[in-house]
Amino acid sequence: MSLRTRLLLALGIVALVAFVAADLATYSALKSFLYGRVDQQLTAAHPGLAQTVQGVDNGGPPPDGGHGHGPGIEDLNRLLPGAYVEIRDAANQVVQKPAGGAFIGAGREAAPRLPAAITGLKPSSEPGESVRFLTVPSTVQGDPEFRVRASTLTDGGQLIVALPLNGVSGTLHRLFNIELAVTGGALLAALLLGWWLVHVGLRPLRRIEDTAEAIAEGELDRRVPGDTARTELGRLARVLNTMLTRIQDAFAQRDATEARLRRFVADASHELRTPVAAVGAYAELFERGASERPADLARVMAGIRTETTRMGHLVDDLLLLARLDQGRPLQREPVELVGVAAQAVDAARAVGPEWPVQLEARRPVEVEGDSGRLRQVLDNLLANVRAHTPPGTSVVVRIDEDRDDAVIEVADDGPGLADGDAARVFERFYRVDASRSRQSGGAGLGLSIVQAIVAAHGGGVSLTSAPGHGATFTVTIPMVPARTHAAARHGGEDVGAVESDPA
Repeated sequence: MSLRTRLLLALGIVALVAFVAADLATYSALKSFLYGRVDQQLTAAHPGLAQTVQGVDNGGPPPDGGHGHGPGIEDLNRLLPGAYVEIRDAANQVVQKPAGGAFIGAGREAAPRLPAAITGLKPSSEPGESVRFLTVPSTVQGDPEFRVRASTLTDGGQLIVALPLNGVSGTLHRLFNIELAVTGGALLAALLLGWWLVHVGLRPLRRIEDTAEAIAEGELDRRVPGDTARTELGRLARVLNTMLTRIQDAFAQRDATEARLRRFVADASHELRTPVAAVGAYAELFERGASERPADLARVMAGIRTETTRMGHLVDDLLLLARLDQGRPLQREPVELVGVAAQAVDAARAVGPEWPVQLEARRPVEVEGDSGRLRQVLDNLLANVRAHTPPGTSVVVRIDEDRDDAVIEVADDGPGLADGDAARVFERFYRVDASRSRQSGGAGLGLSIVQAIVAAHGGGVSLTSAPGHGATFTVTIPMVPARTHAAARHGGEDVGAVESDPA
């Protein structure tokens, strides 16, 4: 069953219950009113009837000498025309009653079907009198019911007066027919109005359905309209649009990841193909007789050793990147960056004395991380300077603090990079153009490893460069909280500047 059908069915049931309840209340109220009016007629006629029956009318004796039941039925009927009057003695024996019955119209008479004994009378407002009202059917099926008033007489008998309810029944029957017609029409109108309201109310759901179908067909930029409305459907549209945006971002990230993976595999294959081909060439030279010539044999073995070392470095770099991409946790311990930087600077001076390196630091700076990987970050940045700047280029390594972050800067005064190269230097296997040509072979993974290690420490790395103005790599890593608080207590006071001269 559809939602529209369920809503219309619920609306119809509620409307029907409401209409029937209103009809019953109206019918009951009118019935009670009409019965009350008949009861008032019976009560108003009772004093005259009782006085006539008991022979006290006008203060005179009863016509039969005091028996109390002398008046004829015709005399009683004249007091309440159209009524049925019956007199019973104390033993519930009928003393007098009309020969026919009460007049019910169209020249017809009817009599009520009274019980053999009427009990349950209750005291009334008249002293010494008990009364009971009841409704009884007619003696003939199909004739109207009677409203009966039974009251006690002074001799213990009962005076029973009844009026036919044909007028009341007719009025109630007409009311029933009117209520039936009005209820049917109102229910039909409610269903038509409900259908229109449901049709209008579900229009946003149809738009959501159309949007979902369009997205399923590949239109990921489609969004559900109406998300600015302050309604339940407006909130639903906002939630769906937020979800669709995240799904679109996830698809975009997946596509970008797949593209990077394909490019990564292609670049790795290309980088490995060269040393593998070189090793194969050296092996072919060996098979062609280089083993019998000492000079050629030494050259072949040295070449094989060089190429296998190059492949080993490349495989190690790829393995490190894979582990960092998987989010494997690094070793976590307090690391003092000035000491690590001093070791890296000493090693850089020994490896490339043509590139003078200077270390600047105002105070010890402590972070939490892997000291070996942080040393690798500095080694790779200094190696990048040696690989892409001419000899004589000066390098400055600065260790400092910026609020809650430790800052490592590696700045050179080399030829700098163009904007296009500066934006891509952290891509894997990317190499800059000839304006910053490298002196030795490399796979283009050094700066990618720097970025991955820094990201694993919760930090970031950036490059500031311009052609002819050198390049500055800036690494930020969150500091150890205790060290940060201690620095705040000392008010940022220097604990001794470190400045090392080039060897």
